[in-house]
Amino acid sequence: MRTIVFGSDHAGLGLKNILMEHLAGRFNCSDVGTYSLESCDYPNIAGKLATEVLGLKATGILICGSGIGMSITANRFEGIRAALCANEYMARMSRMHNDANVLCMGERIIGVDLAKAITDAFLDTEFEAGRHQRRVDLIDRQTV
Repeated sequence: MRTIVFGSDHAGLGLKNILMEHLAGRFNCSDVGTYSLESCDYPNIAGKLATEVLGLKATGILICGSGIGMSITANRFEGIRAALCANEYMARMSRMHNDANVLCMGERIIGVDLAKAITDAFLDTEFEAGRHQRRVDLIDRQTV
């Protein structure tokens, strides 16, 4: 069963929990935190998630208030291609053309139903490779 690694700060905790429940049974869901509404530092959570995604060759989902901080932090890790998505089209394209392995969203930006739809689109879309593989290789080379 495919593993999905979840992480959020306090501002994304509610949506993270809803999405983990939404995917239960379809995927093996792992949670790197946070586990409470107490204020925490999103870079620490994004770092934990990136490390686990790379180690397990898994897919990650990061949620904070806007999704911006999580995506910036996750993309600092070589081998992570984190995509901040606010709609289903962005989720599909990030997988098809960029082989994104981490989905980032903002709980304060999108509603629950849209977040579920974005998550499903991201997880159900395959990388097209072909001409896109060359570009992904160029992206990965930039972080070396």
